[in-house]
Amino acid sequence: QVQLVESGGGLVQPGGSLNLSCAASGSIFNVMGWYLQAPGNRRDLVATITRDGSTNYADSVKGRFTIPRDNAKNTVYLRMNSLKPEDTAVYYCRVRTEYTSKIYWGQGAQVTVSS
Repeated sequence: QVQLVESGGGLVQPGGSLNLSCAASGSIFNVMGWYLQAPGNRRDLVATITRDGSTNYADSVKGRFTIPRDNAKNTVYLRMNSLKPEDTAVYYCRVRTEYTSKIYWGQGAQVTVSS
């Protein structure tokens, strides 16, 4: 049974930093990543990372966000720097299992960037 536990998020001023983490269990995961969803909008890619460390970032976060991963802990992180008000959204962890390619989502973490 796959379980995802997200932590982190909160309120930060523009230009500040926040970190998210997502601990997964119950399987082996090849791709782990983060998506965001602002009110009234669809869920969009933020960043993904494969098991061998290949990363992909949305253009809007390149140079500001990083997505480290700890395979031993089945945990993916999102390090967010130079945050902007437009980064405000609920951030969801998403993982894909190694052998069955099933997708699972975390419960979401609110990130609010405001002065």
